[in-house]
Amino acid sequence: MEAKLIYRYELDYDDGAMVRMVVWEVPHPIPPSEHRYKYRLVYVEEGRRVIGFDNERGKGDHRHVGDAESFYPFVDVQRLIADFVGAVEARRTSCA
Repeated sequence: MEAKLIYRYELDYDDGAMVRMVVWEVPHPIPPSEHRYKYRLVYVEEGRRVIGFDNERGKGDHRHVGDAESFYPFVDVQRLIADFVGAVEARRTSCA
């Protein structure tokens, strides 16, 4: 099995901010993650990542909020997207 794209979403806000989300199903987990998904979800303001969720090799599931990076407890793709969208909405509401 090759990597299979299962979700892609892009949104450009009127204020120049943007959201990019992409999730693939992969044949084997990306270590140290234990699930078979590779993902990258990012919210950008003024050309800079403000929020990001990803699982790069060697780091596993984690999130970025500003300059801080922390573990992300991956449950499933639906929860991943909901948690990311919630973080973006909270950011946009707090900055409005």
